[in-house]
Amino acid sequence: MSAFLQDHSTGSTQAWPNPSGGFLFFLGLAAVGAGMGNLVPAVLTTSLKATALDPAGATTLLSTVIGISALWSLLSFPVLGRLSDRTTGRLGRRRPFLLLGAALFVVGAVLMLIGQSTPVLVLSGIATALGFSSATVACTAVVADQFAPERRGPASAVVGLSLPVGAVAGLFIAQLVAPDLDAMILLPAAIAALGCVAFAIRLPDARATRREPFGWIDLLRTFWVSPRRRPDFGWAWLSRLMVFLGVAAIQAYQPFYLIVVLHHPPAEVANAVFLSTLVLTVMALLFAPLAGKLSDRVGRRKPFVVAAAVIFAVGLTTAAFATSFGMFLVAVAIVGLGQGAYFAVDIALITQLLPDPDNPAKDLGIMNIASTLPSSLIPAIAPAVLAIGATAASPQNFTALFVLGAVAGLVGAVLVLPIRKVS
Repeated sequence: MSAFLQDHSTGSTQAWPNPSGGFLFFLGLAAVGAGMGNLVPAVLTTSLKATALDPAGATTLLSTVIGISALWSLLSFPVLGRLSDRTTGRLGRRRPFLLLGAALFVVGAVLMLIGQSTPVLVLSGIATALGFSSATVACTAVVADQFAPERRGPASAVVGLSLPVGAVAGLFIAQLVAPDLDAMILLPAAIAALGCVAFAIRLPDARATRREPFGWIDLLRTFWVSPRRRPDFGWAWLSRLMVFLGVAAIQAYQPFYLIVVLHHPPAEVANAVFLSTLVLTVMALLFAPLAGKLSDRVGRRKPFVVAAAVIFAVGLTTAAFATSFGMFLVAVAIVGLGQGAYFAVDIALITQLLPDPDNPAKDLGIMNIASTLPSSLIPAIAPAVLAIGATAASPQNFTALFVLGAVAGLVGAVLVLPIRKVS
């Protein structure tokens, strides 16, 4: 039965279906599938394909594909969100973008499969990035479309955890079919596409009945929400950016840290990274549903976001001073606990701060930039941080990098405090 409510935190009056009957399962299937379809190429198969095509120049080829794809992803989040909000067809506002995401995942995989040159692999990367953006825009907007504000915790957790769960599931599946590169490319993309299609079928997507006028000024506004007019949205965006800077610090440089600092044999690093990712994801999965439901029950968001960011910072600090792989796994478990609690509540909080709650996808697209941009920022600033106090015996200061990530997480926690509309 739909709930017709006045959401005083957003100013929106609308009916929320509050669906049950396996809805969260299908939402998770699409969101996790999208994470899998995006991360397996980024982490594994693009590297293998580049090595097969050009062993000597594989790193340059990989950097080109990932860099260009990341730029398209950043630009596409708010654009696809705006298009989704303005879609008035019979399929609804979100369903077409789930189907578009499914199609683009397949196109990206096929292009990688047949690609024999850098331009084709770049096109493959762009198609996959756009597929991920399209599916993510739809899945994130569904949380605001379908659930009343006080019931968004579990759905927020499902969408928030899609990337780490998708990474673990995708890498596990890729290992099962390795070394068959064709299967490693096609299988994760097929699962991503099927997940999006299944959720599109299940989704009770309402059809928009009208479309607001749209001009060039509106196009420019697609990429901007004024922090002066919408300070709460601005604080939430900055908070998310800081927390994900910490996430990117440990994710991007974990293999090098294991080799350089913990002296892990390079041949065993892949298994070590998989194990640490598995530990992180299991901890996140254990605590995210609890945090989401508890946040809904007490009607508070900010204390959970702050506590999660602090726990995350503690985990990064522990990792910075780890002296063994076992201690590093303990640190990763703490990071996972913090991430799980953060992801469970973060999206729910954000959906209550949207400038236009009846058309959430565009602004959620802008918010997604805050979680995607750090993946590009950290590689840009990491060389300078790693050089701090470097010596011949210790040429890379990973402690400084992880402490920087921990500080970013703490700053992210502090930046939530000025938010006024949500308690």
